[in-house]
Amino acid sequence: MTELSKAYEPTGVEAKWYARWLAAGCFQADPASAKPAYSIVIPPPNVTGVLTLGHVLNNTIQDILARRARMLGQEVLWLPGTDHAGIATQTVVERQLRKEEKKTRHDLGREEFVRRIWQWKEKHGGIIIEQLKRLGCSCDWSRERFTMDDGYSRAVQRTFVDLHQKGLIYRGKRMVNWDPVALTALSDEEVIPTPQTSALYYVRYDLVEEPGKFIEVATTRPETIMADVALAVHPNDERYRASLGKKVWRPLDRAQLPVVGDEGIDPAFGTGVLKVTPAHDKVDFEIGQRHGLAVIDVLHPNGTINCPNVPELDGLDRFVARKKAAEMLSESGLLAKEEPHESTVGFSERAGVPIEPRLSEQWFLKYPKVKESRAAVGPDGKIRFRPERWETVYQHWLGNIQDWCISRQLWWGHRIPVWYKVAQASSLPPNEKRKLEARATIPETSRERSFFDEFAEIDISRRNLPHWEQSGATYFVTFRLADSLPTTRLSELEEERKTWLTFHPQPWSDEDKREYYERFSDQLEEWLDAGEGSCVLAQPAAGEIVAKALTHFDAERYELGAWVVMPNHVHALVTPKAEHDLGGILHSWKSFTSNRINAALGRSGPLWQRESYDHIVRNEAALTRITDYILRNPEKAGINAPAISKVAQASSPPPDGLAGASLQPDQPRKLEARATILDAEIHVGLEPPADPENWTQDPDVLDTWFSSWLWPFEIMDDATRAKFYPTSDLVTAPDIIFFWVARMIMAGLEYTGQAPFSNVFFTGLIRDGQGRKMSKSLGNSPDPLDLIGRYGADGVRFGLMRIAPSGQDIRYDEKQIEEGRNFANKLWNATRFRQMHGGETEGEINPALLTSDDKWILLRLDHAIRAVTQALEEYNFSEAAQALYRFFWSEFCDWYLEASKAALGFADAEPPSARKTNTLAVIDFILGHTLRLFHPFMPFITEELWHGLGFNTDLPAGQGGETIQFARWPQPLDDEFKKHYGLTPNDEQSANAKYETVIAGRRLRRDFNIASNKRVVFVLQASHPLPEEEAAVLRILLNAERLDLPEKYEPVKGTPTALTPLGELYLPLEGLVDLEAERARLDKEIARTEAELVTVRKKLANENFVANAPAAVVAEHRQREKDFAEQFEQLQRMRGSLGES
Repeated sequence: MTELSKAYEPTGVEAKWYARWLAAGCFQADPASAKPAYSIVIPPPNVTGVLTLGHVLNNTIQDILARRARMLGQEVLWLPGTDHAGIATQTVVERQLRKEEKKTRHDLGREEFVRRIWQWKEKHGGIIIEQLKRLGCSCDWSRERFTMDDGYSRAVQRTFVDLHQKGLIYRGKRMVNWDPVALTALSDEEVIPTPQTSALYYVRYDLVEEPGKFIEVATTRPETIMADVALAVHPNDERYRASLGKKVWRPLDRAQLPVVGDEGIDPAFGTGVLKVTPAHDKVDFEIGQRHGLAVIDVLHPNGTINCPNVPELDGLDRFVARKKAAEMLSESGLLAKEEPHESTVGFSERAGVPIEPRLSEQWFLKYPKVKESRAAVGPDGKIRFRPERWETVYQHWLGNIQDWCISRQLWWGHRIPVWYKVAQASSLPPNEKRKLEARATIPETSRERSFFDEFAEIDISRRNLPHWEQSGATYFVTFRLADSLPTTRLSELEEERKTWLTFHPQPWSDEDKREYYERFSDQLEEWLDAGEGSCVLAQPAAGEIVAKALTHFDAERYELGAWVVMPNHVHALVTPKAEHDLGGILHSWKSFTSNRINAALGRSGPLWQRESYDHIVRNEAALTRITDYILRNPEKAGINAPAISKVAQASSPPPDGLAGASLQPDQPRKLEARATILDAEIHVGLEPPADPENWTQDPDVLDTWFSSWLWPFEIMDDATRAKFYPTSDLVTAPDIIFFWVARMIMAGLEYTGQAPFSNVFFTGLIRDGQGRKMSKSLGNSPDPLDLIGRYGADGVRFGLMRIAPSGQDIRYDEKQIEEGRNFANKLWNATRFRQMHGGETEGEINPALLTSDDKWILLRLDHAIRAVTQALEEYNFSEAAQALYRFFWSEFCDWYLEASKAALGFADAEPPSARKTNTLAVIDFILGHTLRLFHPFMPFITEELWHGLGFNTDLPAGQGGETIQFARWPQPLDDEFKKHYGLTPNDEQSANAKYETVIAGRRLRRDFNIASNKRVVFVLQASHPLPEEEAAVLRILLNAERLDLPEKYEPVKGTPTALTPLGELYLPLEGLVDLEAERARLDKEIARTEAELVTVRKKLANENFVANAPAAVVAEHRQREKDFAEQFEQLQRMRGSLGES
């Protein structure tokens, strides 16, 4: 044995053993091992992270699983790593940049900014890994991965390309969750529904047709009134039926809005009227789509108001603007009232601010293997969740799954492997090339544009007027029906445009251009797509006339690219031939089609608007975007594509009155080829195009979770995967069941054909004593490293595990961590007690010399092994910890070690008796098993004690000789063992009878305020003869000066007594207690307790108190009644035992 120090000093022990474990390669997994595999992957903490109590809980559980698997003889792989954490990491570095250099990432440029993040990662990114080592985590650190490693990044991009090729990844303009702080889109799972107390504002919208009358609307967002495009009511709501089809004045900027009927309106909410704001609410957007309403965005990406028409609000933060808008409405008499309102608001999971619904073009993923992923989880599947209630939550989510928005407007992360064709250097003047390059570095939020950049076209046109005569130019042409735009709305929009121009003199910034396009040009497109006016082109005869007019002179007067005939407008790409200008072509088209359509439909009057809209297509990138726009125009407008479009049959005869050459035989193929130009001009692949100078990469990066969903299999090489995949367990928090767990299952099934793990254990959240979530802002989140410094890693681990019920939230109390430290000290001191008695280590146990106490503790060990093993197999970690605590502290230390002192005598007694030697052998047997049971929970102290007691001495290196980590997990005592050592249930009953007698004696002491360390005389009138060795044990456990065992005993009057399994136990009080004073004390205490009992019962008899007081207060009074009643009964019993004076 190595002599143990007097006190346990965890700091030195922890550092010593962790260094030895690493040097010996104890945590490294061998894929070539013949042992059965056990594997678990760490949920990769953010590279920005530092250790929290949540990390301590999660990783302690993983370490328990990994260490126990090693003791079960399995080849264990615990794979560690960190996540690049796109939003969090970029935010940290941006904040540092602003603080230290007063710069933004845009000042540095993308390449330099990303370099700075890598620099920061190398300096700070390993902090949490080192902290996990302090905790004792037995990960295979030689395999540590990072989600931005070259190989891993390649796998992420390969996945994108593959899913894109399968048609599961697409780009579209959708209403997304926008984070105004991080300035990026978020998936639905990154939005946390959060209860909020706000205000409900009742706003009056005056009726245009009935001055003096108004419709009252309840809204929580008066700051977005300028984006209102209608009021909506339920069509069956009698209160507003007369108002349907009428118009109201929009408050603040006096614009006219229609009143529409929509069955999606809840008549019971507020006033039953909804202000429809499609740009800022998903429900409103859907209503707007159904009614063909405009979309007006009055918020900048950073959440400030964008409304020059109302300068008092323009530029204000959205929440400041909310209050200001309410004030303005009140001053103008349009705010009827304001009242408190409870609602649930979506908050950004990262930035912690309310998100904004925003119409934005993003990349989306249609989830693969959804059906298979549902089947994989549950009683009949390959995966079980623990607790099982999370399986229901998982199935519900998969049953209502939405496409995943996977693009993020960030610079740090996996760049989307998509390139767009740009102009060849030779095709643009030097200044235009510089402009194009500059635009590539514009912030993403400023570059959110649609299919073409009309302002660049205007710049070119102004240099080259008249632009219709530019040789070889390709034009994007739109001509519209005369009634295609709503006249009233058009005039309103023009007034708004004039106001905007007043406040935005040229030259315009890129942000100005983007805003102009979205507010005005984009608005016209939406109205067109809504199908305003007569829509005569939807009639087959009219559409056919336009189609034939477009295609007739293709390849003769012009090259016709993609085109589409919509119900009220036409889009086409046209490249005039030499000696033909666009003006003549447009005049010919419009004149011919106008005459023919009017004649065919029996109508008169102008068919087309006088003006045509045309823009020069300046490069291949613009051509790609415009082609895409034309081809998707029907889908965007929400209608079925017309039968005649860009791939119309080229063999149709020319319409009467149009002379010219017939079409060439290859013309249909040419049209088809132009129709697929989109595919040819967007490159999706692992490598950039062969001519990268002519392409620009998509600026967005992929959602962080798009990389981590590949984690279980992509962090393994082929040999490792063959041995250790699928993994065995996953330990994580339930708040990422959708972010990560569900997606990993899908990815595993898609790319490996197997579920990635078998069991998922969901930890609970750690809360403070008041039930609040831990947070730095509340000051209730302790630093785990500080706790480890004060209580030791083992103390923190064990203390936390004891209060972590399976899958339930945890009420944190530092006293429990302190108890963990105290338990480590108890383990240390008990082992030192054994060491102090010397003798042979793990000697042979002689069955003939076993006492009832020896047999009892062996049976209790058997029970503990079974209880701990079963609890761990059922993932009930706190039950396992509690079982260990009860066995070691309450049974082994409090009872058995105390009882063993009767056989052990003094530590230096020589020579040791046979009974002492046998008792030491039993103690060693218990400690040898107990240290192994404790090792997964408390790895450091158990390793130190394992070697300190010399338990490793005669064991093979791989079975505990080198480290306790590979010692075999204790097995329950089998029937053969019990038979050999004579262990029967009667032995347990016999010892229990003895211990119950001791408990009775201790209670007598307590009742009469006799200190537990004061040696007193006890008298036991035994019900049956008591062997001397049993009496000796009783004497020690009772701390008795002597234990008398008379056959008959006549106690002095007033002597306290207790009936025990061994007989009547007396505590003579002579010389210990002043009986008169004790009687007086008890009488006084009885009177006080009775008065308290009367008071609390009187209160509980009051029906008003029970009915109206808080439930917790009533429960407290009921508990007080119970406690006082028990105390009163006990005091009376004690007083009765003293008799009368």
